[in-house]
Amino acid sequence: MNVGRPVPRAGSALQDTYAPELLYATFNQDYGCFAIGTQTGFRIFNSDPYKEKMRREFKDGGIGIVAMLYRSNYLAFVGGGRNPRFPPNKVMLWDDASSKIIAELEFRSDVLNVQLQRDRIVVILRNKCIICSLEAKPRHLHAFETADNDRGAMAISGTSDSGILAFPGRQKGHIQIVDLHSCINIAAIQDNSALGSPQLGPGVQRTRSRSRGSFSTDSAAAIAPVSSSSLQQQQQQQQPSGASVHPTNINIIAAHATAISALAVSSDGTMVASASEKGTLIRIFDTMSGRLLHELRRGVDRADIHSIAFSPDNTKLCVSSDKGTVHIFNLDGKHPNNQQPSSSSLSATAAAGNRQSNLKFMKDLLPKYFSSEWSFAHFRVANEVRCICGFGTERNSVIVLCADGTAQKYSFDSYRGNCVREWYRKFI
Repeated sequence: MNVGRPVPRAGSALQDTYAPELLYATFNQDYGCFAIGTQTGFRIFNSDPYKEKMRREFKDGGIGIVAMLYRSNYLAFVGGGRNPRFPPNKVMLWDDASSKIIAELEFRSDVLNVQLQRDRIVVILRNKCIICSLEAKPRHLHAFETADNDRGAMAISGTSDSGILAFPGRQKGHIQIVDLHSCINIAAIQDNSALGSPQLGPGVQRTRSRSRGSFSTDSAAAIAPVSSSSLQQQQQQQQPSGASVHPTNINIIAAHATAISALAVSSDGTMVASASEKGTLIRIFDTMSGRLLHELRRGVDRADIHSIAFSPDNTKLCVSSDKGTVHIFNLDGKHPNNQQPSSSSLSATAAAGNRQSNLKFMKDLLPKYFSSEWSFAHFRVANEVRCICGFGTERNSVIVLCADGTAQKYSFDSYRGNCVREWYRKFI
């Protein structure tokens, strides 16, 4: 999430609550860690229990985008802030074990979002989604045109053996679903590739020093040779640089009438959740068939949706917006805890445990609003600032990262929907 200070609005009294040094915040693939980009560097934290794991300060600029590769020593950076550390049209691959840049990718326009998987890099530009191999000399694998995507909306399934990518389609409100594994020649990218196997786990170990490789979208060939005999042997086994790799599984889903603002893919890649720039409805689709599975209502007023996240078991969904609220929905088709609500429930409860109007029985006569499913639990963060959210390691818990530089943990009652703040930490 880009958490830079928003443009002041007339009558707004919340501008001073934003952390001026904070530029970006993001979770890793399983929400167990989070990273922030600042005006002077970056920091990595454990989500729960909360603990700062490391920080790096640069003397010559800020980091506007950070992407983590699980808990490994590899990260991707894009410069940002008052004095960017790197150009905004370049993605820099950083090996924290050697504290150096090991590869770079240059594009013709500013980078709006980056995500990493074990063998690929996905980069979002304003009208393009580009897939490259994750190695010391990155290779261009495929590029997809998109509608205007100023928010950098994009999501990848979290598990390493699932490679489902979602990003906006060419038409406004459409989603493209791509199987990343079909875009990659697995034989050409072995586990012992030039980049080396990522060092997973909480510790960061040192790897061999390497010269930097680079890639530019202006040419299909990578430049700047890498002086490693093992790398040369590995590259001889790859396809020629001119060889094209075409994805075989691409689904197009007509999700909304207005532009896509936020996306999330379940960890197993079976579901995709989307919100439009209107921000009132969240729709969930089957990634294979494109079938609509759920339509969830966040509210009635327009809102900017900043994040959507599935729970690890895909039974819940949390959504955060610029209203400073986080909504939690049930997706499992049963009432929470598999219990049936009593007749004295506060309101009518849907089969999935989400609230619905008491007039649902007249849905064929009334506007669609009266058949909507509403969140069964929600809470408002302190200072009502922009935030992103993800489910914690403990059952029925949500971790929230806020633009005021705070991390907060909330627990919720899966039956009654009550929410309690467990802790509040200032990370910058």
